[in-house]
Amino acid sequence: MENWVYATLPTLLKVIISVFVIFTIIIIITRISGLRTFAKMSSFDFASTIAIGSILASVVMNTNQSLLKGGLALAVIIIFQTIFAYSVRKSKSVKKVFTNKPLILMMNGEILYDNLEKSNVGEENLIAKLREANVIHFNEVLAVILESTGDMSVLHSSEKSELQDKLLLGVSGIPSNSKYLQR
Repeated sequence: MENWVYATLPTLLKVIISVFVIFTIIIIITRISGLRTFAKMSSFDFASTIAIGSILASVVMNTNQSLLKGGLALAVIIIFQTIFAYSVRKSKSVKKVFTNKPLILMMNGEILYDNLEKSNVGEENLIAKLREANVIHFNEVLAVILESTGDMSVLHSSEKSELQDKLLLGVSGIPSNSKYLQR
């Protein structure tokens, strides 16, 4: 009899073998699908990761699950993720519906508080990111952008230089009085 403290030796061996086999399958599928699965996660990638973790746990912990079924489920998730990524790259409407647009949080040394509020980012988080980027004065900051992955990009220079227009391509929330306003 099994309970939460005790398990039979065959059950324990199946768990150990399942972990090795299912992890091997994950690694093989990930290597085949490319480095995109290791990139910064979008909301879709996050959901895929949760699904993969759930399948992994089910196959390893449930003695009634087959390795073939778990491997197939993992492969289907990765294939779906690859098709989804391709669709987002090729279709503007799919991209608009399923991905976040980058948002500018700070520009030319000024914090854009309305955009901080829209993105639910606290001023403390923004300032922490500035420190992480070795910014020592606000006037060094050309722009801080909340990327679609949730990362913040800090574009700064200690010299008096201008931001190249193309770096703000696709970024929303640019102040209306800015020369960088998207046309």
